[in-house]
Amino acid sequence: MASTVLAADIDSRLLNRELSWLDYNARVLELACDPASPLLERVKMCKFFSSNLDEFFMVRVAGLMGQAAAGVPMRSADGRTARATLAAIRDRVLELSERQTHLWKRELRPALAEAGVLVGEVEDCTDKELAELEHAFERQIYPVLTPLAVGAGQPFPYISGLSLSLGVFVTNPDTSQERFARVKVPEVLPRFLPVGKRGLHLPLERVLRHFLPALFPGMTIDECSVFRVTRDADFEVSDEADDLLEAVELELRKRRFGDVVRVEVSSSMSERMLGRLKQGLGVSSEQIYMIGGLLDLADLDELEELDRPELKAEPWVPVTHNRFVEAAASGDLFGELRGADVLVHHPYHSFASSFEGFVTAAAEDPDVVAIKTTVYRTDEDSPLIPALISAVGQGKQSVCLVELKARFDEHRNIEWSRAMEQAGVHVVHGFPNVKTHAKMTLVVRREGDELVRYVHVGTGNYHSKTSRLYEDFGLFTADPDISADIADLFNYLTGYGRPTGFRRILVAPFDMRERLIEEIRACGTAAAAGKRARIRMKVNALTDPQLIEELYEASGHGVAIDLVTRGICSLRPGVKGMSENIRVRSVLGRFLEHSRVLMFERGPHRTFLLGSSDLMPRNLDHRVEILTPIAEGRLQGEIDRVFDTLMADNGTAWELRSDGEWRRVKAKKGERERHTQATLMRRVKARAARQRARRTD
Repeated sequence: MASTVLAADIDSRLLNRELSWLDYNARVLELACDPASPLLERVKMCKFFSSNLDEFFMVRVAGLMGQAAAGVPMRSADGRTARATLAAIRDRVLELSERQTHLWKRELRPALAEAGVLVGEVEDCTDKELAELEHAFERQIYPVLTPLAVGAGQPFPYISGLSLSLGVFVTNPDTSQERFARVKVPEVLPRFLPVGKRGLHLPLERVLRHFLPALFPGMTIDECSVFRVTRDADFEVSDEADDLLEAVELELRKRRFGDVVRVEVSSSMSERMLGRLKQGLGVSSEQIYMIGGLLDLADLDELEELDRPELKAEPWVPVTHNRFVEAAASGDLFGELRGADVLVHHPYHSFASSFEGFVTAAAEDPDVVAIKTTVYRTDEDSPLIPALISAVGQGKQSVCLVELKARFDEHRNIEWSRAMEQAGVHVVHGFPNVKTHAKMTLVVRREGDELVRYVHVGTGNYHSKTSRLYEDFGLFTADPDISADIADLFNYLTGYGRPTGFRRILVAPFDMRERLIEEIRACGTAAAAGKRARIRMKVNALTDPQLIEELYEASGHGVAIDLVTRGICSLRPGVKGMSENIRVRSVLGRFLEHSRVLMFERGPHRTFLLGSSDLMPRNLDHRVEILTPIAEGRLQGEIDRVFDTLMADNGTAWELRSDGEWRRVKAKKGERERHTQATLMRRVKARAARQRARRTD
């Protein structure tokens, strides 16, 4: 990436993490603006933009507000104070929210209406539809409504996080006394209420506004405005917690009453109503975000799920990897895995027939004596938990490390823990101050006079649903050193002691940082000696200052560095005298790019690593993470081809400039447009077809 910017001319060697994340969400919104995408895929991206922003405020903005309130002098990587970062965040969020509102009003909503999905107002109803609506209100809506008025003996009500509310000024015509009241929009009902047979959907808050007189009989409705509160949802568990499960449950109860970090209000709200909300919620003007259209577009998933296949991308059916096809044909999965390592790439390859087939086979195989796994996030459709429980019933050792602090999945993980414990699975919860984020499963099998270990290491969670939506790699291996390392790590996590060293894998928070620095420096040394040297990395986020400085140093020695970071990137590329040999890309699409793969090449030496860790301080220093080497040239070639495809993308890729701006990569005149995910889908289907043809010859 060419640049005329000099190192001496830049304000900071690092880009602001929070603003970089907002740039990522802006790219998500840009996908929602793309008229070449199917309509409901654009709606889905619009939804993701809103839900992403909610989590950003609940965690990142909440943390910054805490720092600002406490007067913490710490500055961000680019030198900003917490207050300065909050001000920049506010400006950027207001800009992006206005862009989203315009997109919804001027493009998506009219396009949906043209396709027969009308998101309208009560006033759009025909007489017949209005009668149907009145019936639905009386039978299905009115019974779950609870208006809460504020007055003597009636304090301002608690407003739960992420719930829509109506703020209402109501006057008694006999006494002229006015009261403020809050009406919560019920979360147990559809946000977009279907009415009639012509595809009309009414936002529930508009329906409530229409029928407000039924909630306040005999009163005069002076004003009705919509608002929504976002609360701090982050928490910390004390290092001294004796019972981690109880400690997490206590913090979850506290989360519900977290401090308010954002209040979204309808732009039509009066100053008087706004003042009442600010007083009741105890917020400042800087926490108020005026929205010119519908609030909470995260609920657009209700429209996205409509049965309108012509408005969606063609469904993708994952392909079973050929090695698992062969295993199914021979009935000997473990024999197939003994032969050579297997690399699967989801969702192009089926998660169900690979990993889920692996744990199910392990639970059923009479020669398997133990199954150990980690759960960071999983779901009720996954066969992993049933397999662990089934293994116990057959007398196998069954161990599951459940990370109770996986943000927003804490309740689910507590439930899984209790269910497994009751069934006899040995459940452990790791450490109070360190999250276990590694994705690994160990199967021990008796084969003759030996115990042979089989391992799966993944970049994504053991989650059936997200495995069809997230892009991830998984490695199956029976390599003695890697499997011994994984066994040692499990013993550390479930026992008491400190590992003395690992043979092949890199483990955070022990040696991962140091070993990555060694790899980067070795590439720099090779380049300085005139040898070919290259670094390629695909991660979700790159923010670690030490690793970034090491990459700058390697660039100065002449190492060619290509980075694909889906989300946050604090590294500033393309700066002469600092990072002129570094290119940074972000690729987005229908699947969430989620894998982490690192490649270091110097002369004939190649180190390929795959695993769970992003390049952030939290991953390297405060989580249990693993990166496992991929030694087979055949598998290295597969990863190389995927990375080449990412770097060749000119349809769904963005490139980071030295000034911190992301620019969409466009196909040049006469150049064919190339989309990474579409290319990989075609490639895996073609390979599967060739393999089927060979088997039938």
